[in-house]
Amino acid sequence: MNSSANPLPKLNSRFIALKICLTVIEQGRSLSQSLPEGLAQFNDRRERNFTQNMVIGTLRWQARLEAIRAQLLKKKLKEKDEDINQLILIGLYQILYMDTPEHAAVSETVAVVQKLKKPWAKALVNGVLRNFIREQQTLCDEVDLKPAQKYSHPQWLFKALRKGYPDDWQGIMQANNEIAPLTLRVNTIQQSRDELLTKLAEADIKAFAHSTAPQGIVLESSTDITQLPTYEAGGFSVQDGAAQQAANILQPKPQERILDACAAPGGKTTHLLELSNNQANVFALEKAPERMERLAENLHRLELDANYAVGDASCPEDWWDGKAFDKILLDAPCSATGIIRRHPDIKWHRTEEDINALVEIQSAILKALWPTLKPGGKLLYATCSVLPQENTLQVQEFVESEPSAKVIPLDLETTLTFETPGNQYLPGRLGMDGFFYCLLEKEKNL
Repeated sequence: MNSSANPLPKLNSRFIALKICLTVIEQGRSLSQSLPEGLAQFNDRRERNFTQNMVIGTLRWQARLEAIRAQLLKKKLKEKDEDINQLILIGLYQILYMDTPEHAAVSETVAVVQKLKKPWAKALVNGVLRNFIREQQTLCDEVDLKPAQKYSHPQWLFKALRKGYPDDWQGIMQANNEIAPLTLRVNTIQQSRDELLTKLAEADIKAFAHSTAPQGIVLESSTDITQLPTYEAGGFSVQDGAAQQAANILQPKPQERILDACAAPGGKTTHLLELSNNQANVFALEKAPERMERLAENLHRLELDANYAVGDASCPEDWWDGKAFDKILLDAPCSATGIIRRHPDIKWHRTEEDINALVEIQSAILKALWPTLKPGGKLLYATCSVLPQENTLQVQEFVESEPSAKVIPLDLETTLTFETPGNQYLPGRLGMDGFFYCLLEKEKNL
């Protein structure tokens, strides 16, 4: 039985957690939208953290918890009772994964039923959770016989990962369920990595230099980044080590004309500027107007200068001035299957049909941008996906159809390489997200 010396947070933590989960699962909203709104109702930090843990954990382990619930319910609940269904999962999550005492996990979860005004469900929730405590090991063993349930992934994604990575699929799914570290990227125009590490140490923040990202710093525990030294002054950004590779691969130089397609929220835009000492001529393009505000805010905080505009990367005729780019970063719209550990709701929002549509969009953008690149110029194709059809197969098809495109091999530590082009970071390798890179050069004499 789990135990904890600390008093339990208030009842409304579980009620708010339930409401957030329902907006994600039932209404299809993203966790990045729903979670901050729900947590904003709390003044107490411990209560907020407790609720966040419940929400993220329940969504991360949704499929495994659903399989357990299915064995405990004699018959499925009606569609209008999805709140009770989800409440059971929250109770199961507390018992399985949290330090909440089992008796408290049951009683406090059952108490939420009263706020839902469904008194008939009180005995049901109580019985399901207590039966699980009694039969926990047997039930979990049975559920875990199926890999998709054991690792809590939708069946289509499990099959895709097993097909694409016959030797690595288990490690990928396991990494998807782990908590990702908080990684910073030093603004080297303002300070060195060692200088920021010293300031963090002086503030009693435990951190260490990233092993493969030259500007990267990994914090040993998550924290409020706005309270870290030099945040307000633009001394650093938050960016995973794998994402930091993009600008380092492109090696931006002063006065180079560089397009950052699909740029918001601007992490890679600002990194390109930092590495060129704010002297590259960077043009940041973003299709979604609502995301442009965040990009502008990041440029302002970091004291960097870029031109930016709202536009569709697949339609250069609407925004391109006709002057060819020296370099292009195409961080293509993708399934985001490489960052599931940060956004567990991706597992439940993505479908197999979505992938087919994304592959078409990626192909259209790649073909549309290639003519805007000058001869001898370089285009870096990138995604935060681990699915081959969005990555190495996508680039292979483009290279076979475009005679002027030449693949430039990359030496990236711990990445997988294939017979087809590109380098693939898998989630969890060196603590990094899943990311794909392929550098293409346009030949001059074709």
